[in-house]
Amino acid sequence: MTLLDKNVKVEEVPTGSPKKRRIKLKTTTDRKKTTRTQARKNTQTEKTSRSLTNKNKKTQMKFSSSKRISRIQRKGQTQLRGKPRERKMKIPELAPDDIRIIPLGGVEQIGQNMTILETKDDIFVIDIGIQFSSEEETPGVDYIIPNTKYLVERKDKIRGVFVTHGHLDHIGAFPYIIDQLGYPPVYTGLLTKWMIDKRNAEFPHLKKLNYHIVEAGQTVTVGNDMKVRVFPVTHSIPDSLGFSFETKQGNIIFAGDTKLEHKNQVPVQREVDAYTKLEHGDQKNLLFLSDSTNSEQPGWSKNENDIVENIIQLIGEATGRVFLGTFASQLTRVMAIMDGAHAHGKKIVIEGRSMKNNIDIAIQSGRYVPPKGLIISSEEANQLPPDKVVYLLTGSQGEEFAALMRISTKKHPKIRFNQRDTIILSSSIIPGNNKAVRRLKDNLSRHGLRIVQYQTSDVHASGHGNQDELLWIQKAIGAKFFMPVHGHHSMLRAHAQAVEERNGFPRENIIILPANGAIVDVNKDRFIIHKEKAPNNLTVVDGFRIGDIQDAVIRDRKTLTQEGIFVIIVNIDVRTGKLRKSPDIISRGFVYMKDSQELITEARHLIKKSIAKSTEFKPIDFDLVKKNLTDDIARFLVQNTGKRPIVIPVVLGV
Repeated sequence: MTLLDKNVKVEEVPTGSPKKRRIKLKTTTDRKKTTRTQARKNTQTEKTSRSLTNKNKKTQMKFSSSKRISRIQRKGQTQLRGKPRERKMKIPELAPDDIRIIPLGGVEQIGQNMTILETKDDIFVIDIGIQFSSEEETPGVDYIIPNTKYLVERKDKIRGVFVTHGHLDHIGAFPYIIDQLGYPPVYTGLLTKWMIDKRNAEFPHLKKLNYHIVEAGQTVTVGNDMKVRVFPVTHSIPDSLGFSFETKQGNIIFAGDTKLEHKNQVPVQREVDAYTKLEHGDQKNLLFLSDSTNSEQPGWSKNENDIVENIIQLIGEATGRVFLGTFASQLTRVMAIMDGAHAHGKKIVIEGRSMKNNIDIAIQSGRYVPPKGLIISSEEANQLPPDKVVYLLTGSQGEEFAALMRISTKKHPKIRFNQRDTIILSSSIIPGNNKAVRRLKDNLSRHGLRIVQYQTSDVHASGHGNQDELLWIQKAIGAKFFMPVHGHHSMLRAHAQAVEERNGFPRENIIILPANGAIVDVNKDRFIIHKEKAPNNLTVVDGFRIGDIQDAVIRDRKTLTQEGIFVIIVNIDVRTGKLRKSPDIISRGFVYMKDSQELITEARHLIKKSIAKSTEFKPIDFDLVKKNLTDDIARFLVQNTGKRPIVIPVVLGV
């Protein structure tokens, strides 16, 4: 930011694109050498502003709105500045005895799970996950990741990252974030460690991580004498863990994604021991952060063991090949099915990159040892009787290039369906994938084969507990304060309402945070939700770019996909203000020009009228020309078509 002397002339000069401006400074001597005739001969229009100190001359300075340049006069001087930076919100100081909790993700959506636990001297991070983007909400974006500005500014306090399990919504953002945090130690289970390494292997610039492999039942000491107790959690992937941070105020408990193994809605003893023995001596449970993914689902979820038994029975009864489509992340189920197929004397063919990767990780980590000769190639499978082969496939969500979809559309180079085959779709439909799954089922049905799906058969169970399970866990832990996490806001509210109404939990002890980045300080007597928030603006992986993305960019992308684009190219004589040729028009995703000649002709007439009106006064104000042209054409198009395409005027002055 520069203060200009009163003898300095400020002049805005076009530099190619009308939107890109630079400020040209001329001394008084230079100004005298510049005549009005020379300015008219210049091939690019210059907006001339006379000396601000000469009161006898009328001063008019117009600056590009895209730069938002404002003029401030102070003591005879003129200061030019761009858009002021957003004022940084001051985060309240943490009281010496308080514990601060900040969810950087996971309280406004499914996924993007990452939470901060902060004390006076230490910071501990729980999970570093991604959220999968949707073309409806964030078109063109690969992933959404947590905003870590709060952590980066305090990375010297970070003592460790604790990872509950190996699903991407809990580990997927590691390669984008861990280097920004200074590579703190990572505490997690063995299988999760291997899955993080596999994820990071695609990013060769990353350093090797410092792992501390932990198991359920252990207690580790981290930072300034913080004891962390590790306990087992039932989920759809092995090595799922919960962490209890034993602070001086009480235990802060993170259970990650949870469900219960039960028999007729009675939890098995292993579950009872996991949740009822976190308190010991004077160390009481202070705060429990609980998964809310299935809080709106009544009753109890299906047991995973029952699901596996049903699938293995279907495999044993099949008289032809069996194709099992499921999530590659359902490793517990996949490994059990592989063993079940072996018990029936059948071989396994693995198709799909993520399925192969996850099974390889399970084998390499030692968490699964397949029977010798169980896994074969698709070529070897062609040499066996059809009823001796089971295929494990990705693509149950209808992904275009996944194995199951490619086989269904006859695009797979080695596998073809026939009428004797059985397809088991062992997965629920992720919201937003309904059309893709329907298309997959239609493609499969055209082959005349048998389809078994979770809506009509017990072949899938969620890895998240239903409402009655969540209530049992909350009551078993019995913490003084309760905070629902991992879900949309409506899920958090449903969870909190059930805990209050059905478990009789005091409403005043329930913490519902309004947004990612919300800050809550808690001690053994009370909690405070601050009005200030940690930075929480949308952070994305967008191609090779990682960082913030403006709402305007997302809005324009949505408009492009829904309404299209309308480009106007005009060539103006800067001396006369008249068009040198008929306007060129380009339409993409809006109307097909060959079928809309009448509309295009009327648009050209309107363009000419708008240009003529905007160039009456000299010198020509190109910004005004573009603004009027955009407004006039946008209004014309919506009146005549009902559509609102993005109108982009390209105005050239010659």
